[in-house]
Amino acid sequence: MSEILTYKGYVGSVNRCEDGEFYGKIKGIGELVLYESKDIDGLRSAFEEAVDDYLEDCENEGGTPDRPPSGRVGARVDA
Repeated sequence: MSEILTYKGYVGSVNRCEDGEFYGKIKGIGELVLYESKDIDGLRSAFEEAVDDYLEDCENEGGTPDRPPSGRVGARVDA
């Protein structure tokens, strides 16, 4: 399954277990943040809740949340 989830600039994976349940993780950050659900709609909600919880935890701990890569590459060229 190659579907991805996006929310507040974060990207999450979508995987399916042999028993039919879904799981994933937030990609592009240093922390391991996982989520799971019995169906794809529930997985989307679980992903959004995981992102919100991650951001709230960072705020409560006084840390700066990792931002996933934007996919843009910057380059400086001498004139």
